[in-house]
Order: sequence, then C-alpha cells, then structure tokens
Amino acid sequence: MLRDDDEITAIDYAEDIHTVVVRTRRRTDYEEKMRRKVHTSGCAQGTVFGDVMETFEKIWLTDEAVLRTSWLYALTKRINTTPSLYLKAGAIHGCVLCREDRPLVYMEDVGRHNAVDKIAGWMFLEGVAPEDKIFYTTGRLTSEMVLKCAHMGIPILISRSGFTAWGVELARKVNMTLVGRARGRRFIALAGTHRIVFDTDPDAVGEEDSKHRRKGAERKS
Repeated sequence: MLRDDDEITAIDYAEDIHTVVVRTRRRTDYEEKMRRKVHTSGCAQGTVFGDVMETFEKIWLTDEAVLRTSWLYALTKRINTTPSLYLKAGAIHGCVLCREDRPLVYMEDVGRHNAVDKIAGWMFLEGVAPEDKIFYTTGRLTSEMVLKCAHMGIPILISRSGFTAWGVELARKVNMTLVGRARGRRFIALAGTHRIVFDTDPDAVGEEDSKHRRKGAERKS
C-alpha cells in the first residue's frame, strides 16, 4: 500500500482492536476499500478486499507462453520424486517456479498461500520475469491461488491436487492456463487450453508410482 515516495506523518496503535494505523501525507481511500470484502473459495474461506479484485479485473495474461505436455510430464515426475517435507510428512504444501521443463526454485510452508508468497518474494529479489514461467503447487487450485498467480503475472498454473469452481472461473477471466490433478500421465486441463501443445504420447509416460505420493495420501490396507 505504501509507495516509495510516501511521507509517513504518524503511526498509531489502536490497542482495543489490535491494529496499527500508518498515516501518510498522501490522501488514500484504503479504509473504503477495506469495507468491500469478497470471500474466497479456500478451505478456510479467506477474504480479499476491493482493491485486489479491481486490479484483478484489469489483468489479461500473455498468449505467448506455451505448455508442452513433455514439460508437464517431466516437471511432475521430477518434483514428485525429489525428497521434500511434503513427501515425507504430508502436512505441508510445496510450490515450484519453473521455466519449460526446469524447476527454478522450490518453497514449502504449512500454508499453501505462504508458499506462494515465498515464490513471489524470490522473484522480486532476483528480478525474475513472470511471462514465460510455470507455477506448480501441491495445493488445491482455489480462487486465492489463481488470484495470487494472476497478480504475479504467471500465465500457467499446475497442481497435483483438485480445484474449485470459482478458481476455474477466475482463471478463465484472466486468460490463465489451469491444470489440475497432474499425476503420472494424467491431468485435467481446466482453462487456457490453447496454450497446451500435445507433443508426448501419454502411454509412454505411465502412472505415478505410489511410493512417490506424500505420506498423508498413502492408502492403508
């Protein structure tokens, strides 16, 4: 919310509502925006505010990015077979930023949204452009996940997990390619299918080995 050229005139703490108020010389309408809330489709039903949705409605992701199925199969296999807390414990989420069939950075957190924010922070610090990147997550494709990736400017979002109806709807609104349940040779193309190039025979890929599933997903006999 603060800009580089903002001059801070006061910082107040409202103890009764546990809120810090930062005042600047520049006039803002943030208080009005905070009153306009939109409930999201995550498991905890989060909240986003008016300015987030206003910005989202102006986003249209580039058509120049592509997703080859050979990249998709290579990424899912490599990510799902690389040792991680996600595979070991299950009670954690992982996010991976990729370019073509190469993972660039892997972040984990107990919250899938926190893992996304870690990727966003890494991109900012490293000066990484989003237009040709692929974002992979172990979490569900909820509206929050789509909102975050859209604001980051990433045109392709993939998950090994499921999805929500609103997440799919939002992806279609911003021209995002959305792929769910990407495991082994299987995946569901939910939005932005025009970017997908089918250059690999799925029968040559095979099914995902059960030993590579996260611990929490293992079936008990």
